[in-house]
Amino acid sequence: MRACHLDCFSGISGNMLLGALLAAGLPEAALRGELDKLRLPGWRLEIRPVVKSGLQAVMVKVHADEAVRPRHFNDIKTLLEQSALEESIICRALAAFHRLAEAEAHVHGVPADEVHFHEVGAVDAMIDIVGVVIGLHHLGLSRISCSPLPMPRGWVRCSHGELPLPAPAVCELLKGVPVYGENLAQELVTPTGAALAVELAESFGPLPPMRIERTGYGAGTRERRDRRPNLLRLLIGQPQEAEEAQLIEVIETQLDDWNPEFWPHVSARLLAAGALDVMLAPVQMKKGRPGFLVRLLADPAHSVQLKELLLTETAAIGLRFHNERRLTLPRTTVELATPWGTVRGKKVELPDGTCRIKPEYEDCARLAKEHNVPVQRVCASADKEEQTQHE
Repeated sequence: MRACHLDCFSGISGNMLLGALLAAGLPEAALRGELDKLRLPGWRLEIRPVVKSGLQAVMVKVHADEAVRPRHFNDIKTLLEQSALEESIICRALAAFHRLAEAEAHVHGVPADEVHFHEVGAVDAMIDIVGVVIGLHHLGLSRISCSPLPMPRGWVRCSHGELPLPAPAVCELLKGVPVYGENLAQELVTPTGAALAVELAESFGPLPPMRIERTGYGAGTRERRDRRPNLLRLLIGQPQEAEEAQLIEVIETQLDDWNPEFWPHVSARLLAAGALDVMLAPVQMKKGRPGFLVRLLADPAHSVQLKELLLTETAAIGLRFHNERRLTLPRTTVELATPWGTVRGKKVELPDGTCRIKPEYEDCARLAKEHNVPVQRVCASADKEEQTQHE
């Protein structure tokens, strides 16, 4: 499995992403051969190397005959379905176009099948979207992630007049996607680029763990007014799976009017809801009052639910939280034999290549209760089995 990350430090457009794929190894002949299967007349593809701020990149331009441009989503759908492209490429390209049509329909108040693609240029968008899908298919890129996207200010001229940036269709497409403001009065994310990012990317955020194999830069057709390079960087490599989340959220609160007898119930609910670890510690609070510090570690994906649980199940009226990085050792679960049955053990791989195994206390306690033997005997037997596995 190969992965790629879209590093959109200057935004994203369809031709920028297509150029980055070409720079990262997509053969030009293969791209042109596949695009010919569209049987779409009246266009010409210009591909040329450029240098931006000392970085080599590929710029792609689509030159189209205005007179033969398809105008509606159904025109594009028919053209794609009648092409000689592979079914998987057709489906993925149609999905991106459908997102684009739905967004344009929403902001302009018309049905999706009546959307005119004059805002993006139907032929331009067709070549960019289909070309990108072809590139991903050819390079075998099955896992795609994307950085947060920059949102500039200013205005863009279109057939409807002057519209504020980000373009309304872009805002509609990027619902739920991480974005950040950019103090630049210039379009950085086009509707076509936004549609591709949302349709193709499995996740948005920082570069996920991977072993980088190659990098490609795709150039935008316009220069940034702040003189920064108008490039999209594509990073391709082998994903490196982390056993546990390495970016975690630390959530904590202090309690001075709460019954700690409730803690076993609360901690069980927090762990069941996805907490990675939970802790309750006695603290001395203001005015000399004794209290408790509750702290838990969470994957950011579960943090909202865990915060709600803390506020519901404790006397807390507020929470503190922040992100932290962590390093964890690779671990697997193994089975350890004892005279009373099998218990699970946690096998941890140390940096020097050696391993250590620790029996799970809950399993040892369960066997001790079932067979009416001291729990330390069960643990000792499991430890002996662990030593045998190391020999």
